[in-house]
Parts: sequence; structure tokens; C-alpha cells
Amino acid sequence: MSQTYWPRGLPRALTVPKTGLWHNLEVTAARFPDKVAVWFYGRELTYRQLRTEAARLGGYLQRAGVQKGDRVLVWLQNSPQFITACHAVWYAGGVVVPLSPMLTPQELQFFLYDAGIKVGLVGAELYPKARAANVSHVVVASLGMDVLHSPVPTPDVFAVPEIAEGDDVTWGQATSGDEGEAVDVTSSDLAMLPYTSGTTGRPKGVMHTHGTIQANIVAGSAWVNATSEEVILGTLPFFHVTGLVNSMMTSIYGGATHVVMTRWDREIARQLIRSKQVTLWTNTATMVIDLLASPHLTADDLKSLKNVTGGGAALPAAVGARFEELTGLRFIEGYGLTETMAQSHTNPADAPKLQCLGIPVFGTDARVIDLDSGRELPPGETGEIVIHGPQVMKGYWNNEQATQEAFIEIDGKSFFRSGDLGYRDSEGYFFFVDRLKRMVNVSGMKVWPAEVESILYHHPAVQEAVVIAAPDERTGEKVKALVVRRAGHDATPDAIQTWAREHMASYKIPRDIEFVDSLPKGPTGKIAWRPLQEAERAKARA
Repeated sequence: MSQTYWPRGLPRALTVPKTGLWHNLEVTAARFPDKVAVWFYGRELTYRQLRTEAARLGGYLQRAGVQKGDRVLVWLQNSPQFITACHAVWYAGGVVVPLSPMLTPQELQFFLYDAGIKVGLVGAELYPKARAANVSHVVVASLGMDVLHSPVPTPDVFAVPEIAEGDDVTWGQATSGDEGEAVDVTSSDLAMLPYTSGTTGRPKGVMHTHGTIQANIVAGSAWVNATSEEVILGTLPFFHVTGLVNSMMTSIYGGATHVVMTRWDREIARQLIRSKQVTLWTNTATMVIDLLASPHLTADDLKSLKNVTGGGAALPAAVGARFEELTGLRFIEGYGLTETMAQSHTNPADAPKLQCLGIPVFGTDARVIDLDSGRELPPGETGEIVIHGPQVMKGYWNNEQATQEAFIEIDGKSFFRSGDLGYRDSEGYFFFVDRLKRMVNVSGMKVWPAEVESILYHHPAVQEAVVIAAPDERTGEKVKALVVRRAGHDATPDAIQTWAREHMASYKIPRDIEFVDSLPKGPTGKIAWRPLQEAERAKARA
């Protein structure tokens, strides 16, 4: 595919390092040992300290039986401990399985079984849930450890102490021993297993190697011309690929200082951007909208910023104009999936378009194809977006059928089928139109309707249920459920939501529950969700 626009001064492709992800921290710690790697509510860790703690934890994992290729749970909120945990797993040659802290014990059990997890690095506030889910061996970390004099309010979870039961150990115990020796890995070795889902509701492990992750680490840094003097604000969750790559990993790779927030708070973000002189920030449109709504925000608060990037949902044009008025910067939107380890497309910094996915990044070939024939479509025509590039996953964990269905061969190359409908314009920019897959995008968090439906069917008052996406001013979309009540039950929406809090992560809970007499069915008897989704969108437009 020819492309008429490309950022001035940047090469079309980048050479991806053959080294593993641990090597990034090892090299940066050697280059900048005394530089602050992480600032966390007043706590500062230098690169030397971060490397030492990660190596000691890695040595402990080796003594605990973790071998090359073993999957290790990283179940932590944003913190230095999350960064340390990932690098410790890579030090030991293991595979990081990052999961949402919002999971219930029942949800967690599926991942433990599917990934074959025996060891978990877990936040103290999540430890009771890990115990309930029967994680075999746990290292317990208190996020508030060594946070003594924070200049901004700290989350309540910081007060939860490190207490380990049985054969489990505390973070302090696990990081007090010897380092051991880093395991040799190649760029083709498995490094991470983030999970996504699909229309069946069964989550799938996405196999990413050290090489596929390195590809986007290098690309993310180069796209914004990052240097070792950057100060990066980390507000996206690190268990999500965008936060992990574009905040956590690019910071380590380039030797930047990473200002980490455990939870989003617009006033704290405003203060930190100003006081820490933040230069780079990757976020969601929701965060930008929320920050700009602060009555205390001034242009001076944001004057240190030089690049602000984001994704998950399109930024409204009026908000983009307000942001540019305050900062002189244009918001840089991007596009990607768990299967592409964050970005496959990003807008060029010197010529971005709002509500646009951007152009394919370094070494990436993206096309729009006809759904039936697989033929590449010309500019302006809508079809499925397919992606070939160095950041594309190697397949789904223990799911060969899903892997085969996810790829299509074009011109002798394997392309990942995104499941998203879009088109490209005459300048090579891509635009999103709709989804082929059923999915609700809640502030960048993916919710798979079939998964929520399968849980709702366990409620005694639910005879039938279908889940769709409803527009939401704050989160972009929210989960909506249409429910046929079982005869003899009079459950209210509030009662079902209260019940749901015990059975699913909070972002998956239907915020809008509508009771209906019946649901439309297709010829095979399956509930016809698409007409309901289209009707919801038409209602929002009206």
C-alpha cells in the first residue's frame, strides 16, 4: 500500500533489538545508575536501586522454582512494585501474565488454570482475593512501602500491610536474598501473556515475545523523539498493553524518569504535571476530558508537556480544540489492540487528525479488505482493518483454532484480522467505522458482552440477557443489559447490579439495565444482538 504522508526525518522501519526485556533495565541502570527511574508519591528509586530489587526478586523466583517459560501472575496496581515484578519475571526467564486488579476470585481462577500459573506477585490489598482463588504461592507487596512524605494524597490501599500466610512470603522477604543469575532469552522467546476475549466470552491468552514487545517500545520512543531527559506521567493501568508499553517500558528503555500514579485523579495529575515538569503523557480521551473539566486547571499547569498521546476512544473535536488552546499541542491519537501490543497506528505529531486512528507505524503494513473476498479496498471504501508488522502477536495460547481464524494471508504475508471496520483516506490515514467483534469500550477497557451475559445468566431472576454498548459522556461507552425477567421474580436493576459486583470486575458491570418482555431471535434461535446495538446507536444519534 502506498502512503503519501510520513513524518519528516523518521525512517519507515526500525531495527528491533534481539535482546530480552530484562536487558533494557540492565543497560539503562549501567548508563544512569543514580538517575531517578521512578517517582511514586514522594518515593524515589534510582535505576541502580530498581535493577537491584528486580534482580533479587528474580533470584527469589528462581529459588521458588520458576524456570524459563513458566507463567507468573503479576497482579498489582500501578507502582514501582509492578515494574519490579515484570523485570524480575524476565530475569528468571519467565512469562508475565498481567491481570486487572478488578477481577473477582472466581474470574481469577480461570486465568490461573488456563495459563498454568503457580506463582503470583500480588498487591497486599488483593491478597485475600488471591488466597480465595487458591494461587499456589504468593509474594505479597504493600504499595505504600517506603512512601513516607507524599506531597499529594495517597490511595487508601497504601495502608494495607504486607502480611503473608502459610508458605507465602512478603515482598521484603523475597527481595532480601541473593540475585542469582539472569536467564538467557532470545527475541523469539515468550515474554508476556496478556488476555483478551471474543464472541464466545472465553478469554484468550495473547502470546507476545520479547521481540514483539521490543518492537513497540522502540517505535513508541522514536515516534515522539524521546530522549533520556523525558519525564513520563504514568496514568494508564500497566496491566493493559498501552500503559505497559508507552509509559512503563519506553521509560526504562530510554532512561527517562517515570512519575507513576496508582489511580487516576485529575487534581493530582494536574499538580504532578506542573511540579515534576512532565514532558510526555499517554492517556485516554476520558482522562483528557476529565482534566480539562478541572476548575483549577490553567495553561501554566501544562506548559512542560511536549507530546500527549492517547487511544481507546476518539477525542471529541471541541475537547481537542480546548486542549490545543491551553497547551499549543495537538492531541496525538493512536490505535492498536492487545494482539498488536498497543500501537499499530499513530497520528504523526506534526500533522495529526482528530478522531483518526493515524497511519501505520514503523515496519507495519495495514490494509482495508473486503469482508467476503479479502480483496484490498481503495481509499474511502469501508472494510476490515488487517495488520502485518513486528509487533503482531504469535498466536493465542493453547488455542490453535482461534489463531488460525485470526490471520489471513495476503501477497504471501500473514495479516492479523483486527475485527474492526474502517477505511483509509487518500493520505494514508485510517479511520474507525464500526466493529465486527462484539465489544464495549469502557474508558479503553475492553468488555466482551458474551462474558458478561454468561455471568448474568447465573442470577435467579434472569431468564434471558443480551449485552450491548451504550454511549456515555464520561467513559465513551458503558455496558447496557437488556434482560427478560424469569416469571415470579421482581428483581430491580439496582439489585442485579449489586449482585454483579460480587461476580465480575467493576468496569464490566452493566450501568444500564433495561427489562424487556422478549429479545429478538435469529433463524437458529440465537439472540440477535446486532439490531439491538444498532437501535441503541440510532437512539443516541437522535
